Amino acid sequence: MILLVTNRRDITMDYVVAELRRREIPFYRLNTELLPHSISTMSGRERRKWSIRIGDHEIRGDEVTAAYFRRPGAPNALDSVKDQAEKRYVESEWGSFLKSLYMRLEDVWFSSPTQIFLAEDKPRQLILAHELGFEIPEGFVTNDWTLVKKLTNQHRSIGKPLREAVLSGDNERVMFTHRIDELSESDAEAVALAPFIVQKEILKRYDVRVTVVGTNIFATAIWSQTNAETEVDWRQGARTDLKHERIELEESISRRCIALVRALGLKFGAIDFVRDQEGKLWFLEVNPNGQWAWIENLTGYPISKAIVDELEEISFG
Repeated sequence: MILLVTNRRDITMDYVVAELRRREIPFYRLNTELLPHSISTMSGRERRKWSIRIGDHEIRGDEVTAAYFRRPGAPNALDSVKDQAEKRYVESEWGSFLKSLYMRLEDVWFSSPTQIFLAEDKPRQLILAHELGFEIPEGFVTNDWTLVKKLTNQHRSIGKPLREAVLSGDNERVMFTHRIDELSESDAEAVALAPFIVQKEILKRYDVRVTVVGTNIFATAIWSQTNAETEVDWRQGARTDLKHERIELEESISRRCIALVRALGLKFGAIDFVRDQEGKLWFLEVNPNGQWAWIENLTGYPISKAIVDELEEISFG
């Protein structure tokens, strides 16, 4: 039995479900926001002795042969819990239950939640990528106004969050990678508030998304330079008309991509590069649990098949 850990709105997981059904492989999709609707039990002694039942569907720990951690949702307390303090308590307890469940599955994960969390460290990614021989844009992780000003005086530069890309609240918004305009002394206080990544901007020919699944490489050119709003960050503006094109990477680059994902302790990685005007490839970052369904849709790459292949190998290998 393959366990899929996600949420009800995760369309990407639907692709994996379709492939599992095509192969007639038994699976259980755990939409974790529904856990408070379950009857669940864990042994305090035996790692594999646990069960979760939601409605008529039940899974037991001793049935799970492989597991895929995708986009779990925070458990939502039942509507009958009205008091806000009690609601927070209930949801926190279910969150703790989930953490224990993740630990009990450490030997069967496609990529474990622990390794995914550790791999989200962007400075660590940059160091590993540099050590593997990737080209890295000149830059810093800093809140030092002097360093930021020096780099932006020397080069056209970009800034991006160290980790948190969403400003939540009533006016929730995404912090995209942005070009840093000319800075003045009045910006020094804002720069000092928190560290961020500042880098020399690489003038692009196009962006490259490399999806790594095990030893499989799916490389896609994203022609971001055809629209002004996507020049710096192809995600900005949510353009659905950007051309996506299959490309072949140099063998040495493919090997390094696989090595980077392995060095992060993962079987999956969505790596972002840019190809500059002279054809050189520059490493930006890796999303250890990134989206990939739109790539499969636009290119026909069999990414879901490759993921299920890996899950089958974990199950029966």
